Amino acid sequence: MANTKSAKKAARQAVRRTEVNKARRTRVRGYVRKVEEAIAKGDQAAARAALQAAQPELMRGAQKKVVHKNTAARKVSRLSKRVKSMTS
Repeated sequence: MANTKSAKKAARQAVRRTEVNKARRTRVRGYVRKVEEAIAKGDQAAARAALQAAQPELMRGAQKKVVHKNTAARKVSRLSKRVKSMTS
């Protein structure tokens, strides 16, 4: 357990940051899941709309260092490719 005042504060901040990051990560996963569900249903219009919403959320997650920036870019790229390859 932390002994100094600054270490105690750092421990409190770590708990708070963990909660915030967990919420961000969950939100990112939810947006990605919506895109994947729309792709699975074969609804291209819904998939495009979901991708439009998911892309900024993924990039925000990367900016806040919840996911690595290359991971976010890779996910956006692969989801875009899958949405484009859907037949109209």
